[in-house]
Amino acid sequence: MPEQQPDPTTEELRLEQLQREASERERAAKSTTEDETDQHERRAEKAEYLREKLQERAAAEREAAQHDADDAD
Repeated sequence: MPEQQPDPTTEELRLEQLQREASERERAAKSTTEDETDQHERRAEKAEYLREKLQERAAAEREAAQHDADDAD
C-alpha cells in the first residue's frame, strides 16, 4: 500500500499557480499562432484566478487562527 502524501499547504498551492501562470505567459509570448497564444493566455488567466483565490483562502485561514488564538486567551 503506497504511503499517502500529506495535503499541500495553501502556500504551496499558491506558489504552484504562480509558477504555472508565469510558464503559460512565457509560452503565450513564444507562440507562433494566434490560437496558440490565446490558449496559453487563458491558461495563465485561470492560474492567476486560482492563485488569487488561494490568497483569499490563506487570509481567511490566518484570520481564523488569530480568532482561535484570541478565544484561547
